[in-house]
Parts: sequence; structure tokens; C-alpha cells
Amino acid sequence: MGDTAFLQELLTALNRGLGMSILLIIPSALGGIIIGITAGSVRAFGSRSMVRIGDGYAALFRGTPLVVQLFVLYFGLPNIGIYLSPYWAAVTGFMLCSGAYQSEYVRGALVSIRRNQYLAAEALGFTRIQTLIWVIIPQAMRRALPGCGNEIVYLIKYSSLAYVVTFMELTGEGKTIATEYFRFTEVFLVIGCYYLMLVSVAKIILRKLEQRLHVPGFG
Repeated sequence: MGDTAFLQELLTALNRGLGMSILLIIPSALGGIIIGITAGSVRAFGSRSMVRIGDGYAALFRGTPLVVQLFVLYFGLPNIGIYLSPYWAAVTGFMLCSGAYQSEYVRGALVSIRRNQYLAAEALGFTRIQTLIWVIIPQAMRRALPGCGNEIVYLIKYSSLAYVVTFMELTGEGKTIATEYFRFTEVFLVIGCYYLMLVSVAKIILRKLEQRLHVPGFG
């Protein structure tokens, strides 16, 4: 009876935490991609000052631990009058961190496009911005997609850090049950299975997207 009650309470809590994790992951992934494309484009084609700002942003968020970034956003910002809820502190931290890594993949993909693509667009009367939006970025994103997809997989896994800012997602819910019943091994094995399921679904979606965007002979 004890095991039945434990299992029922565990699955209820983890399913509730799974929903919260998905609410974290989806906006964080979308926001990270938008930030990554913007920052990557600036780092590849911006003015010297803009490139320095973009490089500084990437260096800051790639060079410091995510958990430190979350602590600063949630516990540090109130000291200067900025208050974020646990949810928005987590989403903001994940977007900024993921965007920094995404910008590196995007920047590398952008600079890999041959110069004759720019010259051809200019010959057709495209402005620099039009060339980037309609010619260069679509090609670059195909090349950046595997790296960006890999970063989304990482995002799914490090979303488990949201509980350190008191947002009760999958890991936070599981930790509460593990502490209550003192059955850490069983609980975290089940949590691992949940994350494995999330990563597997993400990989299937990303693989389908790569196949959909594949151009024979490109790259």
C-alpha cells in the first residue's frame, strides 16, 4: 500500500512538473533562437562597436555558469529594484544563455556563405538588409540547424536548474517527493526517464525539420 501511494503521488507530481517544464522550454527555445539569429547576424555583419557588444554578450553568457546567471536574475536584480517571478527569471536566464550559444552557430554559418552570393544579390538590386534576410540567413540557418538543434537538447536538460530559483518544474517536484519519502534513487531514475522522453521527442522533431529543409547538393 505504501509503494502504491508513493508511486501515485510521484507520478502525479512528475506529470505536473512535466507540464511546467514544457512551459519553460518552449518559450526559452524560441526566444533563444531569436536572440541567437540577431546576435549572430550582428557579430558577423555589424559595425565594429556592435560586433564588440555581440562578442561581449556571447563571452559573458557562455563563460559563466547558468546557475550563477539564474541567481543574479532572481536574487540579485531585486537589489536594484527589478523583481522577476521565478518563472520569468528562469525563462530569461535560459533565453539569454541559449541565445549566446545559438549566436555562435549562426555566426559560423553566416560567414561560411560564399561572397558570390552577396555579389549576385547586389547585382539584382538587393540592399544589404534584403540580402541578409532573403538570401544569406535562409541558407545559413540550414547549416546552423544541427548545432542549434543540439543546443535545444541541452536546454531541455538544463531546464532542470529552474528549481534553484523556486520554480517547481520536473526536477523540483521530484526532489520534493524524494525528500518526503527518502527514496532518491527511484525518484531520480524516473525523472531521468522523463527527460530522456523529452529529448527523444525533440530529436525526432529536429530530424524531421532538417529533412524538410534539406536542399539536395547544398552544403
